[in-house]
Amino acid sequence: MNSMTGYGRGEASGGGVTVTVELRSVNNRFRDIQLRTPREYNALGPRITSVLKRGFARGRIDTYVRRVCTEGAVGVQGDRALIRTYLETIQSLLDGHQGAVGEVSADFLLGLPGVLSTVEADPDVTSEWSVVEAALDAAVSDLAAMRRREGDELSADLGAHLAGLDDQRQRVELEADGVALRLEQRLLDRVDRLMVDGVDPGRLAQEVALVADKADVSEELARLGSHCKQFRQALTAREPVGRRLEFLTQEMNREINTIGSKSVEHPVSALVVDMKSTLEKLREQVSNVE
Repeated sequence: MNSMTGYGRGEASGGGVTVTVELRSVNNRFRDIQLRTPREYNALGPRITSVLKRGFARGRIDTYVRRVCTEGAVGVQGDRALIRTYLETIQSLLDGHQGAVGEVSADFLLGLPGVLSTVEADPDVTSEWSVVEAALDAAVSDLAAMRRREGDELSADLGAHLAGLDDQRQRVELEADGVALRLEQRLLDRVDRLMVDGVDPGRLAQEVALVADKADVSEELARLGSHCKQFRQALTAREPVGRRLEFLTQEMNREINTIGSKSVEHPVSALVVDMKSTLEKLREQVSNVE
C-alpha cells in the first residue's frame, strides 16, 4: 500500500545539457499533475504527463523541470546600440571636459550591464527527450519509494485502528447476544401489567415478537465483520486501494449507524460511540492512501 505524500528527485546529463526533475506529492482524491517546465520543453509536456500517469494513480503531483546548457550551444553577442547610448550619456555627463570620453576603456564599456550577453541556439527538444526521460524516471522511482515507505507506516497505523474497531464489534456482539429475547420478555411483562379485557393475548405476543426482532443487530454485525476482513486484506495489497478503503469505511459507517439506531441497551449504545470514534480515525488516515 502506498501513501500519497512524498518527494522525489532525478538528474541526468547528455547532449550538452543537464536536466533536473523534482516531484512533490500531496493528498488528492484524484490524480492532479501540475507541470513547471522551461519554455524550451513546453512541447514535451504531454510526454512528461504520460510518464507520471503510469507511475501514480492518485495525489497532486507538482513537477519541476530544470534545464542547464553545459556545452556547445552557448554564444556571446554584443549590443552596439546600447554601447552608443552609454557613450552618449557619458558624453553629456562630462560635457565641458574635453578628452574625458576618450579615456573610457573598452573593459569599462564591456562590463556595463547588457552590453554583452550569452545566447543559446534553439535546442532540439526531441533529441533531448532521452535526457529528460532519464531524469524523470529517476525522480518517479525516488518518489514511488518514499510513498511506499510512508505507505508501510500508514498501513501499520490503519491496522492498529482496524484491530480496535474489530475488538469493539466483538464486544457489541457479546453484549447484544440475546437482546431480542430480553426485550421480548420485558415487553410481555409490561403487557401483562397493562392487559385489559378484550385484548387478544396471541396477537399481542406477535406484536411484541416483531418489536423485539427489530432490535436484533446480528446481520449488521456480520456485515461489519466482513468489511473489517476486506479492509485488512486491502492493507497488504501493492496496487492502489485508496478508493476501495474509502468505500469500505462508508459501508462500516452505515452498519455502525444502524446498530446505534437499533440499540436498546446502554452497554451497546456506549460501544457504538466508541466504534464511531475509532472509525473516524480510520477515515482520516484512509484519505492519505493512494
